[in-house]
Amino acid sequence: MDKEFWLEIKSQVITYLTAIGPKILFAILAFIIGVFLIKILMRVLKRGLKKSRVELSLKTFIESLSIFLFYGFLIFGVGSIMGIETTSFLAVFGAVGIAIALALQGSLANFAGGVLILVFKPFKVNDLIQVNGNIGFVQQIDILYTRIKTFDGRIITMPNGNVSNSDVDNRTMEKYRRVDLDLRFNFEENIDELRILVTGALRKHPQLVQDLPVELYFNEIGESDMRFKARCWVESVDYWPLYWELLEGVKKDLDANGIKIPIPKKEVFQGDPTIALKK
Repeated sequence: MDKEFWLEIKSQVITYLTAIGPKILFAILAFIIGVFLIKILMRVLKRGLKKSRVELSLKTFIESLSIFLFYGFLIFGVGSIMGIETTSFLAVFGAVGIAIALALQGSLANFAGGVLILVFKPFKVNDLIQVNGNIGFVQQIDILYTRIKTFDGRIITMPNGNVSNSDVDNRTMEKYRRVDLDLRFNFEENIDELRILVTGALRKHPQLVQDLPVELYFNEIGESDMRFKARCWVESVDYWPLYWELLEGVKKDLDANGIKIPIPKKEVFQGDPTIALKK
């Protein structure tokens, strides 16, 4: 009885493997060929995008999305070769999709955020932006994440969902950006002479935008000094290097003309001690 049972099982297994074996081999072969074709298609796509005028941020997004779609079609094709019916395959994909959607709600929000970033373009690759307290140059915009590189060389990866729902300070979207320098002087200094000296020092820099205003405003009267704000314009991409260079240039010209930065002072008056003794 047992022997006949096991012989029957063996016969059924052999029959099943004989029937499904070729499908498995074809499926494996199709998968290998599919992976090879995907690599070729991605190379062609990257070359086409490189030659086109598509923005770099959109290129990375298209590449990431294309890989996802190509492998999705490959899995669908391999399943069809294995004999899985299209309706059943779609039903399984639908159920899996719903489960994944529930489990990865944040990732879907990031995907939607990435689409919004590429559509409305609040920034692009190589822009200098500030988001949620992070300042850096945009290195890459993927399907789910945006990467920026800070001034000190750190890479910060931010979910696109958070980025698209936050205030984005794009500091290089406009070609020019105004430099504001806060300066302080003694009350004894002549305001008109200070204005000529400071604006002249600023105009000496070769990378200053000469066509835009170079100004010095009397901004505030402090407790022990006069407070001014010097303004000029530079190209946005050069803002920070020029900010430091302009500030240094103004200080050197002030020193050369004998104008010193004021030091806070307080005058203390002492009453007549004899008055306290008489009381």
